Amino acid sequence: VQLQASGGGLVQAGGSLRLSCAASGRAFSAYAISWFRQAPGKEREFVAVISGSGGTTYYADFVKGRFTISRDNAKNTAYLQMNSLKPEDTAVYYCAAGGIATVTHLPYTDYWGQGTQVTVSS
Repeated sequence: VQLQASGGGLVQAGGSLRLSCAASGRAFSAYAISWFRQAPGKEREFVAVISGSGGTTYYADFVKGRFTISRDNAKNTAYLQMNSLKPEDTAVYYCAAGGIATVTHLPYTDYWGQGTQVTVSS
């Protein structure tokens, strides 16, 4: 599976962006899709994950109520709708394909896409 993230940009605090993660290859629906982000000088951190069917989602606490992950398996694309953006959301956002750990509900990743930069100005 090859992944291509897009949709990043510069937005003012309080604004919105929608990131897309387009996949090529077969069996897109067999993979959970997750989003991670990495801010300058910080480690990469989990943001959200959606199961292959789209019926299960998990979020990091710091994005609950602001971000929504979704997918369209017919289009081989997953999305991250980001609302009420804050300057601290500034980071490179990555999408990944893999699965979801049963106990922790955290994603494990088999494939990574390249990142897309999100910059939130105050």
